[in-house]
Amino acid sequence: MADILRQRYGVRSVGTYSPPFRPLTEEEKVEGDRRIQAAPDVVWAGLSTPKQERWMYEHRPRLSVPLMAGVGAAFDFIAGAAKQSPAWMQENGLEWFFRLRQEPQRLWGRYLVLGARFAWNVSLELLGWKKF
Repeated sequence: MADILRQRYGVRSVGTYSPPFRPLTEEEKVEGDRRIQAAPDVVWAGLSTPKQERWMYEHRPRLSVPLMAGVGAAFDFIAGAAKQSPAWMQENGLEWFFRLRQEPQRLWGRYLVLGARFAWNVSLELLGWKKF
């Protein structure tokens, strides 16, 4: 993906790191932090939601980078590993539905269960019935 970004947009990547798909040891966390701290102005985290958000929150006090951003499926779209929804779906807030159709087993709980819970909680707060 770093090569594609360089070729298409002239983006200079100072490094990439793909951690193992398991909880990291404390030594691996320290080594990852050391590698990240050495270079960037921006850290793009593409670990899938909510793992990337948890990772950024946990590492924020240990890294002095100006910006950390979770990119979700953007890396997959750029690398060509996942198909992006048609423009009309993106423009009408339906990209989630397209992605759900592409990966139902992986995304159904996130989109349908957690999404409904989120909408419910937002409704409660908007009505002034509960403060989160």
